[in-house]
Amino acid sequence: MNVADAMTPRDDVVSVSLPGTRTDVLEYLQEKSFSSVPVVQHEDGKAEYRGLVTRESLIEQPDEDQLVMLMADVPTTTAETSLQDVAKVMVEEDARRIPVVDGEFEGIVTVTDVVNAIATGDEATDAEVGAYATRNVNTTYEGVPLPVAERELNYANVPYAVVLGDDGRMSGMLTEVDIIDVARIVEGEEETGNNFPDQDADYSWEGIKAVGSRALPTRDIELPVGPVSEFMTDDVVTVSARKPVEKAAQLLVTNDIEQIPMMTGNDLTGIVRDIDLLRALYE
Repeated sequence: MNVADAMTPRDDVVSVSLPGTRTDVLEYLQEKSFSSVPVVQHEDGKAEYRGLVTRESLIEQPDEDQLVMLMADVPTTTAETSLQDVAKVMVEEDARRIPVVDGEFEGIVTVTDVVNAIATGDEATDAEVGAYATRNVNTTYEGVPLPVAERELNYANVPYAVVLGDDGRMSGMLTEVDIIDVARIVEGEEETGNNFPDQDADYSWEGIKAVGSRALPTRDIELPVGPVSEFMTDDVVTVSARKPVEKAAQLLVTNDIEQIPMMTGNDLTGIVRDIDLLRALYE
């Protein structure tokens, strides 16, 4: 298969246009659970690709409002590129959505598109999940306040945490999508301190006297402070190491999820992210 066989064409892609603000993107990330949204600029009847705004950029830059400052630089591809080649780029660049560009914006191909091709057998593989699972698993405790858990995801640089209960066993999953769903922007002010008269003015040597203070507007991301257990998914889909990659892909697509814990009996032995399955196409 080529990218053209799997991608979403431009007419069906949710995109935002320059100039714009974070509000234009946030509604799509919250309501549609997208990981990113492409940004285009319309000139001379053409939609020119400018960048992607991701979930991560909104969380990491709460004070930035302009789309042009929130855009991430990601790889692009063409419609004629093979699905195996674009899958390799996605894995190596950790890019979940790759814009399809040929002079102008033509569409987008996502990790989900490639996983769907695996699930339907259009990109056949007889590999098993165990060969592609990540053994280092990011975890958190179900009693941790949500803002702390969000920082844990950020520092671990992964979009999920397996949630552990008091017995140390898995009790749920927390993802970036769960966090974005309950995040809200808070406006406020920040004192800048006292302002002082010109130090070069006559008699300034006699003493420096404050003449007032200023307050700058601020914007921040606010999360509920309740425990992770209130926001996690507790009905978790799992796989075993012997599960065929195609069957795992079907579970991802059917349940609209991006990762599945790998279990051996009651023991957590790894995590299978959707992007991990793409390696089965070229390794």
